[in-house]
Amino acid sequence: MSRWYETAFSRVLFPLYESGLRRRPTLAYLREYEHNQWLPAEQIAELQWKKLKRLIEFCWNEVPYYQRRWKELGITPADLRSFEDYAQLPVLTKPEIRANFEDLHAPSMREGLLYKTTGGSTGEPLKFGYTRESYERRIAAMWRGYAWAGARMGRRTLYLWGMHIIDPSRIHRIKEAIYHAAFNRYMLNAFLMSEERMPEYVERFNRFRPEVLVGYAGPLLRMAEWILQHELKVHRPQSILSAAEALHDAQRKVIEKAFGCPVFNTYGCREVMLIASQCEQRDGLHITADHLRVELGSMQASPAGDRIGEVILTDLHNYGMPLLRYVNGDLATAADGACSCGRGLPLLQRIDGRKLDTLRTTAGHILPGEYIVYAFLGVDRVKHYQVVQRELSVLDAYIVPEPGFGESNRQQLRHELAQVLGDSVSVRFHEVEHIPTSASGKFRVAVCELDQEPRPS
Repeated sequence: MSRWYETAFSRVLFPLYESGLRRRPTLAYLREYEHNQWLPAEQIAELQWKKLKRLIEFCWNEVPYYQRRWKELGITPADLRSFEDYAQLPVLTKPEIRANFEDLHAPSMREGLLYKTTGGSTGEPLKFGYTRESYERRIAAMWRGYAWAGARMGRRTLYLWGMHIIDPSRIHRIKEAIYHAAFNRYMLNAFLMSEERMPEYVERFNRFRPEVLVGYAGPLLRMAEWILQHELKVHRPQSILSAAEALHDAQRKVIEKAFGCPVFNTYGCREVMLIASQCEQRDGLHITADHLRVELGSMQASPAGDRIGEVILTDLHNYGMPLLRYVNGDLATAADGACSCGRGLPLLQRIDGRKLDTLRTTAGHILPGEYIVYAFLGVDRVKHYQVVQRELSVLDAYIVPEPGFGESNRQQLRHELAQVLGDSVSVRFHEVEHIPTSASGKFRVAVCELDQEPRPS
């Protein structure tokens, strides 16, 4: 029944709705992107440059912010002949977007623009606009990337996702229920998940019996830990997609053990939606390079010598409010070489999370949350934890302990953390009953409250 509906939905129902009733070219964009993924890397780079060059010319002619900024720098589109030239343009930060919001619009494209607002992890939400074509292409890029992990259109899927906490109107609830039922999916609110409600969430998961589970990394991990703790056998989906938060390898193994299926990592942000995702090989994440320009800037080294940089984004199709070289606050590790799957789309080795979730060492390295996960991995009697850095040489470790947690466990943690931070860093332990998630419902393993270093333009 499920396979029959998947076929009917993807080949008949959704095309009738999207292409016929709504007259949107989403499926044409999806076919374009499905073709592009198999092009050689050189052809994808050429395609990206053509799209980028067209966008640069448009911004020069139409967008007041870039006209003013580039004239101040003595730059014209003719000076930008390569990706290397483009990388010399100043990055665009969130404060600059807020300060120049109106001037970042193209007046000729303003009518009909759509708008979203980010959650604002630093307490300052960001509003941004985008065109309908950009949105439809984002949906197409998402379906392509999700399909690599088996999350095809119309497939029976459960989402452990962030949703409205305040109850919407009855009409809105009915519309949402019909919409999700048509897509053959069931929604569980990750924001309302708790230890007390975990039996209910697991029971709903088992009752729906999804072929694919999609969720935030943090809630997926919490549910997996609860299942293993209670030694439960649960329904086994065919694949799991982790989204919205950095997923570390140690966390992936816990989720795979609990649910008995492979976990695929995806990476996106609200400003552009899907940025990169894993294919069947799960060896790095393929960048949607035919849709976005993704750069890594301000490169630094981790203690292991990996090249970690700030993610810099350009949506190649958003002409309404173009954000050129936008720094979204995330960090990622560069990858070398090509994937054995044969796709020409370039790779990121891994996503390291928010820059604010990355600690610093006295030796000058940056420390992604993955290192904190591994430090706690072999320590018993720790239910949940979070490490906060307010001083360069001091860490505050907040721990929800299990019975029996004591000095020997603290000494073990000091030893593990010293392996990557050095002996000069002291650790202060705080035993707490609960560690809250962020305002967006995401759990932060590490939090850095040090002043950020000035960014070179």
